[in-house]
Amino acid sequence: MLRFKLTLFLVPLALGASLLTAQSATPGATALAPHFPTNEDLRHLKALSSPILSPDGKQVLFTLTHATADGAASHLWIIAATATSSDKPRELTFSPPADKRGEHNAQWAPDSSAIFFLARRGDHTQLFRLDLRGGEASPYDFKILPPVDVSKDKDAINPPPAPESSEKKDDKKAADAKPEPQPIDVAGFSISDDGKYLALWAHDPETPGEKKQKDAKIDASWVNHEKHLTRLYLAALKPDGAIDGTLNVVDLPPDVHGAVWSPVANRLLAVTEPPNDASDLGPAGAAWIVDAAAPAKPTRLGFVPATVGSGTWNADGTSIVFAAATPEDAPPGYDELYLLSPATSDAKPLNLTRGFTGQLRAQSIYFTPDGSFIAPAAVGTRNTVVRIALDAKTQPVPIDLGTAVVSGLNTNRKQTGWVWLADSGGHPMQLCYAAKLGDPCAVLPTPELGPANLRTVAPQLVHWKSGSFTVEGLLYLPPDSGSAKVPLVVDVHGGPFGAWEDRNDPFADFLIGHGWAVLRPNPRGSSNYGVKFAAANKNDLGGGDYQDVIAGVDYVLAHYPIDSTKLALMGYSYGGEMAGFVEGKTDRFKAVISGAPVIDQFSEYGTEGGSWYDRWYFGKPWEHMNDAWRQSPLAGAAHAKTPFMLLQGQSDTTDPLGQAEEMYRALRQEGVPVELVTYPRENHGPLAIGMLGHPSPEPWHGFDARQRIVNFINQAFSSLPLPATAPSKP
Repeated sequence: MLRFKLTLFLVPLALGASLLTAQSATPGATALAPHFPTNEDLRHLKALSSPILSPDGKQVLFTLTHATADGAASHLWIIAATATSSDKPRELTFSPPADKRGEHNAQWAPDSSAIFFLARRGDHTQLFRLDLRGGEASPYDFKILPPVDVSKDKDAINPPPAPESSEKKDDKKAADAKPEPQPIDVAGFSISDDGKYLALWAHDPETPGEKKQKDAKIDASWVNHEKHLTRLYLAALKPDGAIDGTLNVVDLPPDVHGAVWSPVANRLLAVTEPPNDASDLGPAGAAWIVDAAAPAKPTRLGFVPATVGSGTWNADGTSIVFAAATPEDAPPGYDELYLLSPATSDAKPLNLTRGFTGQLRAQSIYFTPDGSFIAPAAVGTRNTVVRIALDAKTQPVPIDLGTAVVSGLNTNRKQTGWVWLADSGGHPMQLCYAAKLGDPCAVLPTPELGPANLRTVAPQLVHWKSGSFTVEGLLYLPPDSGSAKVPLVVDVHGGPFGAWEDRNDPFADFLIGHGWAVLRPNPRGSSNYGVKFAAANKNDLGGGDYQDVIAGVDYVLAHYPIDSTKLALMGYSYGGEMAGFVEGKTDRFKAVISGAPVIDQFSEYGTEGGSWYDRWYFGKPWEHMNDAWRQSPLAGAAHAKTPFMLLQGQSDTTDPLGQAEEMYRALRQEGVPVELVTYPRENHGPLAIGMLGHPSPEPWHGFDARQRIVNFINQAFSSLPLPATAPSKP
């Protein structure tokens, strides 16, 4: 499965305006003096995300996520689009103490008078409407007759009746009763542009009979035979937002992954994928057109490939742009953008972005009056937006918004303004507004998002040759070291189809605060550099990409004041896998730290959450035994010597716990100093989020991991021997 793409997965994190660049800061001794982030500081960083411009262009809605130390719940805030630095944003939503997640997935009502959002209250995630003219948020009390009830299957085991005769009668009466509607958990929703329709998708609810089985511990799980599925529902809305009639299921095959309304007609573009891990056998997505007036007769778009992702309608509702896999041989997730007219049933999609040397994304596509559209794109270490022609005759053209990283680009249907989040290395994230795309950013006020006077360093973009490739990386240097040589920590990104981007990064600043330089390479196999580069590590994991990383180390040693006797390497997900390769291939590092790695391609393939991603790289292991073993870090364990630390979530479904345990056992029996630390409840992405200082509901896991990382590296750099787990290797 995809090894955690850091630059795509993580919620953008912003620090307050009190954050200082290293060049302007002066070291001090007090807590409030300018300083690099401490471990505790990283527990107090909030996150800013999802700016949304109101339909009338007057207000901006955004999401603020509380710091780890405060529970990491998200809430919705609002600020005027014309606000100045003296204005203050207003918090719109508040959560009860029992709600750990807060409010999220906000959308404007078409007339700007209200907002819709999701929040978990009690046992269910509900859709809410908040009238901005006054009053409190009101939930939609959606209930449906459960489409399935496994407790009534012919071979179902049910709890025996109660021994008392009266209870027996009650049990029989309950069994004979007609099914009653049950509350649903809303997974997502979309409001039509005219405000007349609501589309939502939700998982089938549990029935009372099923709950009774579960309470009685009749809870065997039949793998890939799940009958509770995610379905699409439609409802008509009254002018005040109330439901007009009932919630009606759309006759679409589950599972439904999302839907978006046409701007000029009551039609939906919906994307589905078969349930029960069908994608493990290969892509199986489908796109459909649903007419709100005839939801029982959806039309499948036959020429849309099975790798279809999200899509967007053009302004007159005659065409759709959607994301799907490139036709070239590239890692799963390498998408192109395609144009399709649903009215032309025999038309094949037109690839609009063939040959683009970057990574395009379809989350925020906006058609413009000049006949082109705007889309996010990552190119190298920059994350920007590009203008794409609809005739596929020219390459996408970048639009300079004055920053290295643009995220969350948004506008309204009339494009009366644009909002986005802007940040770059050495500069805090800002909420930006412009009347026209391409105009300078007018910074909108947001709450203070971090401790005062945190220092930050802008990285240098470095290039080096490795084989036939020119490889890029970001190099962070401690600003106060003068000409003295400093230790180097190499930080390898996940993926491998991912990339480091020039973002403001408090975790990098945290490492720099210990006097260490940080190198973040983008070796072959990384995204953002075109198809050839992305596919260059096919059937070569730990081969050419390892050489690229080592060549980067050699380059910075030759050109910067780096202490070659104090090198450490770390990484998470595929970066953790690369750490495993490094462990068995070289002893030039004093310490190696591996987070949530793949260690053994054979056991990983059979236990991970999905194998299609891995299959592209080296095929089915039982058909390619030598290839799978060659690309397993465990194959090099007999050559390992460097002190090694593993950090692993106990609930990881992407790279399961057993992977770290295999490496721990192997190195321990080889006499290599090795440590394994596991974190209860943590899955793959969430553990990394907390480690890197992003808001996490786990209050101390990230702190603990960072503390262990620093102590492990410091001990290695101090030349103090780490305890061996068996007789030391010669």
